[in-house]
Amino acid sequence: MTTARPALDPELRELLADLPLMSGLSPDVLAQIRQLPPPPFESVVGHRRVERREVTVPAKDGTPIPLSVLSPANADPTTAAPCVYWMHGGGMVMGDRFSQIDIPLEWLDALGAVVVSVDHRLAPEATGTTLVDDCYQGLLWIAEHAAELNVDPARIVVAGISAGGGLAAGVTLMARDLGTPAIAAQVLICPMLDHRNATASSHQFSGEPGVWTREMNAFGWRAVLGDLADDAVPAYVSPALADDLSGLPTTYVDTGSAEVFRDEDADYATRIWAAGGQAELHVWAGGFHGFDALYPGARISATARGTRTDWLARVLRARGGGQ
Repeated sequence: MTTARPALDPELRELLADLPLMSGLSPDVLAQIRQLPPPPFESVVGHRRVERREVTVPAKDGTPIPLSVLSPANADPTTAAPCVYWMHGGGMVMGDRFSQIDIPLEWLDALGAVVVSVDHRLAPEATGTTLVDDCYQGLLWIAEHAAELNVDPARIVVAGISAGGGLAAGVTLMARDLGTPAIAAQVLICPMLDHRNATASSHQFSGEPGVWTREMNAFGWRAVLGDLADDAVPAYVSPALADDLSGLPTTYVDTGSAEVFRDEDADYATRIWAAGGQAELHVWAGGFHGFDALYPGARISATARGTRTDWLARVLRARGGGQ
């Protein structure tokens, strides 16, 4: 029996008709995807006047982790800027620090934010907490070098999309539990939060080609979990497992009604509220996974992106940023 699904937004449906879709991933397909050249950095930055600095920070095991620091070229050196720490998407198995970077670069434009993006290691070569640990080391570096970066340590935002949204949630949990560094807000865009892959929405988007299906999700989680038993999966890796969601910074969660992560994302926001925290949740009717990253010019995408930016501006203003 076919599981009924929420309909796609009409404009997105027309755009998606021209996109090659898959129902699953395999090691061979992943190897082919990884061989595709990324777009040149200049095409990603576009018209922006951005100062770029490349650094590496040591992971817990000493492996160098690349960070790209992107700052507005005309920034006021006398005013500390907000910072967005960006974690890219790619199912834990693909992508790099420039994947979907146009999303936080909009915050560089609108809010004068310094954007720092991390090239964490990927599964299956890296497993368990390695990916989230890599990201946490980058966050520590930002906090320790805030003055050098001309960044306001009270306005560091952790953000990510898809797998990067899951890593952002894991990093935020880790920072809370370890007591450092302070995070002003977390922005979780269609985040990959739950390795159990068992929600109603995960079953709705199974068995047919899509942007990200239940089968592709299972492949990504198997790759990152490796040999971990189900009862040994850390909440930093699969944040939906966290028993306690209290004490988190204000949180923005958005997702689409027509995507595999819809229910785990909505549940995460609900549990933050239940723990006494503050979260803003948007479920965009007819949005598929990563719709606004793939088609930023669609009407629903422009609305989703603008709503996130408006929310972040309010949060930073409340933190004393004056934006």
